[in-house]
Amino acid sequence: MTQDTNAHTGALALIAKTQSLIASGDIVAAEAALVELADEQGDNALMVVLEQLPAKDMLAVIREYDNSKESVINLLVTPAQFARAVVIEKQYKDLSRTHLRGMMNAIIFRDDADPVEFLTAIGDLEGGAEALADYFAEKWSRIEAFAWTGLFDAVEDDGRMLSESALFASAYVKPKLNEDEVADQDWMQMAWTLRYQCPDLFVEMLLVLRAKARAHDLGLSEEEDMPEDDGKVETSATDRGKITQAALDPDEESAI
Repeated sequence: MTQDTNAHTGALALIAKTQSLIASGDIVAAEAALVELADEQGDNALMVVLEQLPAKDMLAVIREYDNSKESVINLLVTPAQFARAVVIEKQYKDLSRTHLRGMMNAIIFRDDADPVEFLTAIGDLEGGAEALADYFAEKWSRIEAFAWTGLFDAVEDDGRMLSESALFASAYVKPKLNEDEVADQDWMQMAWTLRYQCPDLFVEMLLVLRAKARAHDLGLSEEEDMPEDDGKVETSATDRGKITQAALDPDEESAI
């Protein structure tokens, strides 16, 4: 009993220390404290702490990914924990989405991970489809082409897109590309996995992505009303990377 109490007290102390370091902006030291725990007491001890760490603090650590080294935290974060962090990443208002793409690629495609399990966990949360749309924001035209043709080559057309019902139907067709052909542990593999292994979520994500692209074209924020859709969209500006970010809800707690 005493040992369990001591372990619980130690976990609470480390959580408080980690949160304090994050609040002061010292993310490197916060990660180092968590890694030290794993080195001294094992992965299970770290997992106990990660389970109790608020999503905003988990996010602060994992979004500062470094692809030159393997982080024990990235290796141990669960799909549910990661999903909670992903859906609040937009609070950083990073229009480049660099950190979002980096942490998603690093964790969803880690060696022991099941990408579908992570994607499903994200899709099950409110804001999950929006987070995935943000991930693909720079590749909007390529994702539309993939939905239309099963290939990632942008197509020249008059701006018409597949309807929602046609999207659902096309998501269940046989892939034109094998997964090995797109196994880049990046956006192509992410899109392939979504379309053929999580088809409903792929369609939901693409509809959100279209709304974001249309708002951008009209110069609107994502919270403003848009005129009735005529079924067409301008596709000349491909792979856009500056889609308008919705204003942060003032009642939401900032992750920064």
